[in-house]
Amino acid sequence: MRAPLRLLRLRYLAALLGQFRVTMALAAVLFGAVPVVFVSLYRTPTGDRIGFGEAFHHVYFLSFGQPSLPYMPSLLIEALNVLVPPFGVAVVFDGFVRFAYLFFAKHKSDKEWIAVMSKTLRDHIIVCGAGRVGYRVAMQLLALGRSVIVVEKKADATFVSTLRDADVPVLIDDIKSPHCLPRTNVREATAIVCATDDDLANMNVALDARKLHPRIRVVMRLFDDDLVAKVRDAFKAEALSTSALAAPALALAALDPRILHSFQLGGHLLVVASFAVGAKLEAMTLAELRDRFGSLTLSIQRSDAVRLHPPGETEARLGDGLTLQSTYGDYLKLRAFTGETV
Repeated sequence: MRAPLRLLRLRYLAALLGQFRVTMALAAVLFGAVPVVFVSLYRTPTGDRIGFGEAFHHVYFLSFGQPSLPYMPSLLIEALNVLVPPFGVAVVFDGFVRFAYLFFAKHKSDKEWIAVMSKTLRDHIIVCGAGRVGYRVAMQLLALGRSVIVVEKKADATFVSTLRDADVPVLIDDIKSPHCLPRTNVREATAIVCATDDDLANMNVALDARKLHPRIRVVMRLFDDDLVAKVRDAFKAEALSTSALAAPALALAALDPRILHSFQLGGHLLVVASFAVGAKLEAMTLAELRDRFGSLTLSIQRSDAVRLHPPGETEARLGDGLTLQSTYGDYLKLRAFTGETV
């Protein structure tokens, strides 16, 4: 499930700090350990020690080539006075430059920001392709409360800006690049959906994902119907043909506008259709409708209220709107019983 926004921000902060762990360690040495050395070894012209605050002040300004303590004839102190400036400049500027880069990269959805942000995610889903199919898959997953990362090769693809407006991270990269999937934290992902318009690219990224994460669930969009069964058997992946999914819905929608959806299941053509209860169905229970005509009632609309999965003992009333699921043959029998024509 998608984590709360506050939790995601905390995770992002932790991941961002992880990118600077070496810099922070060096800064701790520079502004923690080095002042202690000055406190221990440095003596003023009158022979007095200096406090930690004065030593810290000296080290800070020494990092920019502006020492604040007078010269002391000590080999170690002189060595520190020589080494701290280049070391301090490297540490401070490296930290500022890298942080500024990642900060602005976040607003540009740069690859480096995506790589940092993806480390905050667990059990997310990677969608490859921001075309019409990939966009709809990503939005459906968001509606189901899942965290999503989208990978798209073209920065000017139609739905890239729309996805970013929905706070979906979009990685602009070639999915066949060896560095692409690691940037999406694929090892912590639940599934990957390969939805580009290139069958070969979809198969390549599916194999790469399995190599990096053997237990990841792989779903592939394929245009070649002959490949679907072969891919399912060989790669143990869910391969779907867009044309095979669309064909029954388009064909039956052309035959009867009351058929809302249709699909193949185990060699059977199933349909989901709408019915307005007339005289022939009035007072018939939904259980009778199922037993006589093999039609399962998915919903019933009565007085502008829709009820999903109504109980079998519910009696149909004149004017009710029913959404039924059955085989296409049973659907035709029910239409014949009610005397309705297309």
